[in-house]
Amino acid sequence: MKHHLRQLFAAVALSLAVPALAATSPTPAPTASTQPHQTTEQWLATLKQQHGNITLPSGIATLQLNDDFYYLSPADTERLLTEGWGNPPGHKTLGMIIPKAISPLADNGWGVIVSYKNDGHISDDDAAKIDYADLLKQMQADDEENNKERRKQGYAGLSLLGWAEPPSYDQGSHKMYWARELKADDAQQTTLNYSIRVLGREGVLELNAVAAMADLQTIKQETPKILAFTNFTDGNRYADYDSKTDKLAPYGLAALVAGGIAAKAGLFAKIGVMLLALKKFIVVGLVVVAGFFRKLFKRQ
Repeated sequence: MKHHLRQLFAAVALSLAVPALAATSPTPAPTASTQPHQTTEQWLATLKQQHGNITLPSGIATLQLNDDFYYLSPADTERLLTEGWGNPPGHKTLGMIIPKAISPLADNGWGVIVSYKNDGHISDDDAAKIDYADLLKQMQADDEENNKERRKQGYAGLSLLGWAEPPSYDQGSHKMYWARELKADDAQQTTLNYSIRVLGREGVLELNAVAAMADLQTIKQETPKILAFTNFTDGNRYADYDSKTDKLAPYGLAALVAGGIAAKAGLFAKIGVMLLALKKFIVVGLVVVAGFFRKLFKRQ
């Protein structure tokens, strides 16, 4: 493998009053190709590929994989992210979906990281009202203001250039996807943040594609398959929501696309987690400032 991996880890915590940034630059983890006395193929063989019907940890959802994909457990996902792609350790996931046709260690290798956020049941009442072009402009304006503060603190900015794929929501299946094109100040190339979301009774399944912008067309072609085989289990589906007993999330679809927050007041949850492995970013959420959400909640 001819990768020259860089690592960048940024954990961003924002409050309603003052945007703040915390970042670390960990010691690079060894990649699979540098492990002594072990070829790339031998290292890949140590990852247990799982096929067919997969029940995710905690039984919250299932993957009915077709012949084009396999699944890695959370433990093997951690190994791929750290040993294979050279990212820092410590990322909790529900596993990863990998295409069979391409080695994840190839330059054009990619995968989809699965996680679950239980902020509560997300109402989709605003689905038909969202102007995604206007939403993008607000996100870009607020993002640039936040970048000014980060640059003052000596950190690189991360700018949203536009939709690589505009948001699309299916109200029947309660599934949606969108893609953003992003660029860090110190990066030569732009990067792809492709997000797939499946809404459930008490939270949302987050599927984030780890890929380069050059992989956009491939991801777009595969997204319908991924949406089709990812579903909550009985009792956890969107239709199972009980307003008398279940928690309602403090935000709707617009805020979900913009980044999602923990609550309407108080501190923001950790919105941005970014890993850079060669040309690949893992971006869970997007760094946004509190001003956008204040405007959003006033309108609501």
